[in-house]
Amino acid sequence: MFYGYPGEDSPKYGYMRTSRARHARVVKVPLTPAPFGKQDECHGFTCGILDWDHGRMDGFGLPLINPGEAAGRRPYTYLPHAQVAPYWAMAKEYVLADRMFTTQFDASFVGHLDLIAGTSSVSPTSSEEGVPTASPWGCGAPPGTSTLLVGRARVVKGGGPFPCFTQFATLADTLDAAGASWKYYAPAQANPGYLWSIFQSIRRVYEGPDWQRNVISPQTKVLQDAASGSLANVSWVIPDSVDSDHAGIGSDHGPSWVAAVVNAIGNGPDWNSTAIVVVWDDWGGWYDHVPPPQLDFRGLGMRVPCIIISPYARKGYISHTVYEFGSVLHFAEQAFNLPSLGPNQLGPGPNDLGYTDVRGASLVDAFDFTQKPRRFKTIPARYPMSAFVNERPSREPPDDY
Repeated sequence: MFYGYPGEDSPKYGYMRTSRARHARVVKVPLTPAPFGKQDECHGFTCGILDWDHGRMDGFGLPLINPGEAAGRRPYTYLPHAQVAPYWAMAKEYVLADRMFTTQFDASFVGHLDLIAGTSSVSPTSSEEGVPTASPWGCGAPPGTSTLLVGRARVVKGGGPFPCFTQFATLADTLDAAGASWKYYAPAQANPGYLWSIFQSIRRVYEGPDWQRNVISPQTKVLQDAASGSLANVSWVIPDSVDSDHAGIGSDHGPSWVAAVVNAIGNGPDWNSTAIVVVWDDWGGWYDHVPPPQLDFRGLGMRVPCIIISPYARKGYISHTVYEFGSVLHFAEQAFNLPSLGPNQLGPGPNDLGYTDVRGASLVDAFDFTQKPRRFKTIPARYPMSAFVNERPSREPPDDY
C-alpha cells in the first residue's frame, strides 16, 4: 500500500525460493502493480511460517500442499498509488507507523481476538488458529463446532474449544469496570442475527447486556455518531466486505470508506479529543521484506500498515517503533487509566495466556501532546460518504478464514 512512500521502509523487489525443495534456488523478483481485485493469497498460520522462512522472508508463493510444485509470483505485488491515495493523504498529514506487526502468523479471526484481548491463547501452550469449523464464528455456532490450535512446536492441530470463549479478558471488561463506554460497529451477515463481530465469540459479552447495548449494526452508524458527538470512549469499526481492502473481492471502496469514517470524526465535535488508529487485521499473504521479531510461539506475525490520526499526532511523521496489536490496547489503557489485561485474566497467573498489552510498546510516540490541537483537513476520496450510507450490505464476511 505504501510502495514508494518517501521515508517508509517499503521494498521495490523481493526474494523468492523457487520451490520447497531442500536445495531450491532463491531469485530476485521485482514487485509489480496489481489492483484490489487481485486473487486472494493464503494467509493462515502455516502459510505465514512458510513466507517467513526462519527470517529469510523468501517463502511467499510457496505451495502449501505439494513441496515439489514451483513457487508462484503472485504475492510479489503492490497496490497502485491511485487506489490507495486516501491512505497516503492520511499518512502525509498525520503518522505512518511502518513497524506494526500482527500478534500471530494468522488471518482475521485470530487478528480480531488480538485486537480486543491482546491474545488468542486459550492455555499457556496453545493459541487459537484459523477459524471455527462451522459458522457463525461464535457462541451461536452449531453444537459440535470446534476450533484449531497451534502450540509451541508451531504445528496446527484440531481439538480446540467451542468458539464461545471464557478463557481470557478483553478491553471491554476493563472499560466496563471503569465505567468507560465502548462500541463495536459491525456489519450484518447472512446468518440470521449474526454480525461480523469478534465479540460474538466472547460469552460474557454475547450473553450479557453489552451485546445489545454496545455492539452496533450497521457499521455505518459510526458516521452518525461521529457527526452528533455520540462516540464512545473506545470504538472498534469493522467494514463491510466490499469496503475491507480484502483481495479477491474486486472492490476499491476500502480507502474511501476509511476516509469517510475519518472525515466524519474530523469534522465532528469529538475531533479534539480523539485518536484514530487505522490498521489491517492480517498481511493477506503479500510479500514483505521485514522479518517480524519472534517473541513467542505465536509470532510476532507479518507487518501490516498502520496510520495514527489525531489533532495531536505528529504531522507527516513516520514511526519506526516496533508495534503489535497489543500496542493499541496499551495506548487505550493509558488514555483511560485502565489496568492491564494480564492481572485480570481468569487463569492462575498474570502471563499464562500471553497477554501482549503490557509487552507492546504504546503508540504514545506518535503524538505531541504539548501542541495545540490541529484543525482537521478533509481527506479527499474517490467515493463520497453518501455512497456508504446508501450502500446495500453485502452480508458477506470481510474474510472467510
